[in-house]
Amino acid sequence: MKKENVVKILAAVGMTVCMIGSLTGCGGNGQETSAQSTQQAVEQENEAAKAESGEQEEAADEEGAADLSGTVTMAGSTSMEKFANALAESFMAKYPGVTVTAEFTGSSAGIESVLAGSVDIGNSSRSLKDEEKSAGAVENIVAIDGIAVITDPANTVTALTTEQLKEIYTGEAKNWSDVGGSDGAIVVVGREAGSGTRDAFEELLEIEDQCAYANELDSTGAVMAKVAATPGAIGYVSLDVLDDTVQTIALDDVEPTEENIKAGSYLLSRPFVMATNGEVGAQSEAVQEMFAYLKSEEGQELIKTVGLIIPD
Repeated sequence: MKKENVVKILAAVGMTVCMIGSLTGCGGNGQETSAQSTQQAVEQENEAAKAESGEQEEAADEEGAADLSGTVTMAGSTSMEKFANALAESFMAKYPGVTVTAEFTGSSAGIESVLAGSVDIGNSSRSLKDEEKSAGAVENIVAIDGIAVITDPANTVTALTTEQLKEIYTGEAKNWSDVGGSDGAIVVVGREAGSGTRDAFEELLEIEDQCAYANELDSTGAVMAKVAATPGAIGYVSLDVLDDTVQTIALDDVEPTEENIKAGSYLLSRPFVMATNGEVGAQSEAVQEMFAYLKSEEGQELIKTVGLIIPD
């Protein structure tokens, strides 16, 4: 509300108080009515001041958004593609002067890029390794994701134990009949070396460098497509990309859902990291603002919209 409008309102309220006072005279009822009117005037003044303050803050926010400019470059995890694209689109809509670009080269490659200075942010769907941190990479966890184990839709197996899943991926169990299913070869599908999803999956199951893959694919989408189209196939993908082309597997009788991940009952979950070379406070204004945006109410809603979990 503009200042002149506030003045007009207060002037009108004042005139009303005066009129009531002159009509009621000095009697008790007149004094009571005048006091009530004065209180109303004070309340209206406070409301007007609040409205003006709110409009000033909104205008300041809009002015700040218009003033922010620059670029933010990201590279890394293919599992974070949906999230990164949504973030880029939403952030550029709020800050038209900023250009955000994202490439999906794998978690390890993304961290290498940010350490080399070729991008501002390295997206990783796994925790940073000690050697990456020692080189200067800072682990900024922005969301939590689950890893869902998937099969082709016709598979009769809908649940596995952790031990059975390990046996499948290490090659000890080669037929679905070995784990309670129908006779048929198991086609083990996974991600390529350097994938954050693969690193997290193998680490959580404690089967690093022990897996016997039939297919090692270079993106989450490729794993989804391969498993959906291949009878007997099994794979693993980020929880937020699931659709009805595949079937999800319960692990130790626990379904891969947001509720179960939050409760800590589902084993396969991992962080989504936006790594920076040095602390966030040492980055460009645009990069700092992007991290601030992710912590805002609007940013938190975006995280939930793409099927991810807000970290504590």
